[in-house]
Amino acid sequence: MRIQGGDVRLRNEFITDYQPYVAKMTSRFCKRYIDPAKDDEFSIALGAFNEAISQFSAESGRSFLSFAETVVRRRLIDYVRKEQRFTGQIPLSSFDVQDEEDNIINPVENQQAALVYDSERLIEQRQAEIADFNDCLKQFGMTFSELAEISPKHVDSRQALFAIGYILSSDAELMRILIGKKMLPIKELMQQVDVSRKTLERNRKFIIAIALIHSGPYPCLKEYLQIPSLPRKEA
Repeated sequence: MRIQGGDVRLRNEFITDYQPYVAKMTSRFCKRYIDPAKDDEFSIALGAFNEAISQFSAESGRSFLSFAETVVRRRLIDYVRKEQRFTGQIPLSSFDVQDEEDNIINPVENQQAALVYDSERLIEQRQAEIADFNDCLKQFGMTFSELAEISPKHVDSRQALFAIGYILSSDAELMRILIGKKMLPIKELMQQVDVSRKTLERNRKFIIAIALIHSGPYPCLKEYLQIPSLPRKEA
């Protein structure tokens, strides 16, 4: 294209001549009429059209207009992603593109499908962890539904018990007592934490539950219950 050679007048004339085409292309993408004098989408598309002029290569085997439409569509997609307020106004079909084999694909729709799949898998994994954890709790005379009831309402108290449960889970000997005797090793635990015996006894179930979560295969459950992890003590 001769206009790539630096002739600004020729480039501007070319862009002016194709403004109706760019407006039509933009309206087709947005699924609504685009007013060149008012809508930002037209300015984005026109800038992308100018960009396409600079980037086009006749050796690619594609026509310029086909290449320009691809560039314009990509820039409009980027714009829409940044302007979240347009999400509910522009249908997913606006993002349809052709791959190298001329198949119609929708990157936005594919991404959403992947997110839905990941979300469903996470829910399934979390449910499996809850079922397994509930079976574990039954050995201690507890159920998963009890956790909400026995959880301290005050944030500082809850965080303190999270830390105690973590300390318990980090000590192999204390966990051996807990698992073997199905009881909280209060005497031994008091040597490692700065709380009263009464506090440990009153929150026995909650501390046991937290220790079991930390020591078991429950990553989703730990995240779901917002249980923080602390660095392990070096042996």
